[in-house]
Amino acid sequence: MATLTYVYADQTAVLGPLATYAEPHCYDLCAPHYERMTAPRGWEVVRLQPDPDALRPSSDDLEALADAVREAARPRVPVRVPTPVVELGRRGHLRVLRSDADV
Repeated sequence: MATLTYVYADQTAVLGPLATYAEPHCYDLCAPHYERMTAPRGWEVVRLQPDPDALRPSSDDLEALADAVREAARPRVPVRVPTPVVELGRRGHLRVLRSDADV
C-alpha cells in the first residue's frame, strides 16, 4: 500500500508510504497499482521507499502497548453516586441544603 500525491505546480507525482490522514490530491493505492503507476506525459514520478526499520515496532510503541495493557488490567474504582440534594428552607434566592453529615 502507498499514497499517491500530485504536486501540480511541479508536475510531479509522488508515491510514498501510506498517509496517516487524508489530504486533497492524495490517493491510497494497493500494491499492484503502486507498481504500475505512471504519470501524465511530461510529469515526473518520484517513488519514496519506506525505511524498513520504521516499519517495525519501536521501543516506544512496545512501551505504550504495555502501559495500555496495565491500565486495562487495573481494578476499577467504584464510582460514588451522589446523594440527592434535599432543600430544607429558602429565603429569597438563598437555599438551605441538607449535607451528608445531616443524614
